[in-house]
Amino acid sequence: MTAGEVRTTGTPHLAARPGDFAPLVLMPGDPRRARRIAETFLEDARQVTDVRGILGYTGSHRGVPMSVLASGMGIPSVTIYATELFRHYGVRRIVRVGTAGAIPASVSARDVVIASAAHTDSSLSRLLVDGLTLSLAPSYRLLRAAADAAETAPSAVHIGPVFSSDHFYLDRPALFDALRRRGTLAVEMEAAGLYAVACAEGGEALAVLTVSDHLHTGEALTAEERETDFDRAVRIAAAALLADV
Repeated sequence: MTAGEVRTTGTPHLAARPGDFAPLVLMPGDPRRARRIAETFLEDARQVTDVRGILGYTGSHRGVPMSVLASGMGIPSVTIYATELFRHYGVRRIVRVGTAGAIPASVSARDVVIASAAHTDSSLSRLLVDGLTLSLAPSYRLLRAAADAAETAPSAVHIGPVFSSDHFYLDRPALFDALRRRGTLAVEMEAAGLYAVACAEGGEALAVLTVSDHLHTGEALTAEERETDFDRAVRIAAAALLADV
């Protein structure tokens, strides 16, 4: 496409048309979870994309247009979808709703973690500005709104930095001990990528995560428990999306 040209068809990874996505987007990793959010949380949701099995829907929440799109797993995947949403579909805000592994003893399974920053071992933070490692952080407006919504949550909510890992089976106990001592609450795989894209594209982003397991205690939720407790994070995320709308 040339500068100023309007896209009339889908992007390389989204089969949606202009206007198919609302300006506000919930973004789980799992396509099946995106479908569940559309069916149980959004009103009058319709499917707008299914390229490569990545499902996206648009409906409304509390009378405001809202979409949900899966991101897949990892920073490369989330950066593709977030970039196309911000750049080609007029999306203004994306809130990731995913799962994470707790690091310190103060965070337990079923708790919610709102990521006020995202450390990462990905090279992404060094690619956006030549010669600089960029700090990756969410929109303060979304962070503040999520914190306000969390005050009425039925389970513990923690606000602090997370670690977005490029390696799911990373076996480095010393690394996680060092992160724990420096106040890192949980490990996941997408928040840093989402924050980097929002920064580059002029959008707003946040990650609201359900703790599904604990790295040190071995505590873990069942599949059924993950779905039940995931709803709490979705409600907080939606409240953040609706801030000042």
